[in-house]
Amino acid sequence: MADEILHDFFPMLRVYRSGRIERLTGEDIVPPSIDSLTSVQSKDVEIEPEINLSARIYLPPNADPTKKLPLLVYYHGSGFVVGSAFSPLCHKHLILLVAQANIVAISVNYRLAPEFPLPIAFEDSWRALKWIAEGNDEWINEFADLTRVYLGGDSAGANIAHNIAMRVGSENPEGFNLQGIFLNCPAFGGEDPIGCETAEEFKKRAEFSKKLWHFICPSMKDRDEGWVNPGKDPKISGLGCGKVLVYVAGKDHLKDRGWYYKEVLSNCGWKGEIECVEVAEEDHVFSVLTPDNQVSMDMIKKVASFINKILSP
Repeated sequence: MADEILHDFFPMLRVYRSGRIERLTGEDIVPPSIDSLTSVQSKDVEIEPEINLSARIYLPPNADPTKKLPLLVYYHGSGFVVGSAFSPLCHKHLILLVAQANIVAISVNYRLAPEFPLPIAFEDSWRALKWIAEGNDEWINEFADLTRVYLGGDSAGANIAHNIAMRVGSENPEGFNLQGIFLNCPAFGGEDPIGCETAEEFKKRAEFSKKLWHFICPSMKDRDEGWVNPGKDPKISGLGCGKVLVYVAGKDHLKDRGWYYKEVLSNCGWKGEIECVEVAEEDHVFSVLTPDNQVSMDMIKKVASFINKILSP
C-alpha cells in the first residue's frame, strides 16, 4: 500500500503516515560569499554544533572597527517548518539590507518543526542572542555595536523577533542593548478572526494557518496563547525595546494582525514608539520574494532608516 499522506501543507511540506517528511520548498541553499554587486561579505558560524544551531553573518563593505555599526539579528520565515538562514531568498534580502543600512547582520538558522516543535525555535533563537552577547564571534566583536541591537524577521521570523523581545523585557540579559524590532508581515493569530480574515477570499488561507499552528506546536492550548496572539498576553507592556516597525501587505490575510499588534502596543502602557506601514498591492513577505521591485527597495530603505535613527534620550 502506498505511503498515505497524514498532513498536507502544500506548498510547504507533507507528512506521511510512515513518519516521512517531505519538504516541498525551502531546501535550496547558497554558500557565504563576497557579493559581486554590493561587496557585502558573509560567513557561516556554528553556535551549538551538537544541536545543529548555526547562523550566517553579514558585513558591509568598508566596515571600520573604529566606527562600530548597529547589529541586526534576523530570523527567517516560512511557517517554522521550511526554509533556512542560507536560502537564496533570505541571503539576497539580507545582502540588500546590510548594504543599504550599513549594518552588521546575523541570520539565525533555528531548528524546524515538526521534528523540533515549538518552542524549540524560540529557544534556539534565544541561545543565538546569548551567544552573540558572550562575544563568540570575531566579526561581531570587531565591527558591531552591541548597544544598538535590533531584531527582525519575516512572517514566522517576525513572530520570533517579537517573542525574543518579550523575553529580553522580562529577563533583561546583560551584554547588549535591544533598541528595536522590525516585523515584516508578522505571523500572529488568534481564536477569533479579525478584519480581512473573515473575507471569503482569505478563508482558505486562514484555515491553513489555523491547522499549521497546531501542527508546529502540539502542546498549544489554543491560538490565544500570548506568543501567538500578543493581544492576549498580559505582559505585553513589557516588550523589551523602545521602537517597533511593522510592515503589512494589502493582499495578505495576516495584514490585520499587524495592525492589531500596533493597536495593542499603543494602548497597553508600553512606552515605546510603533509605526505600521501597509503596502497596498503586495502579498505576504513581498520584499523577500521580490526584492528588486520598487516597493521592496522602498521598504529596505525605510528599515535602514529605522535602524540608524538614534532613540531620543
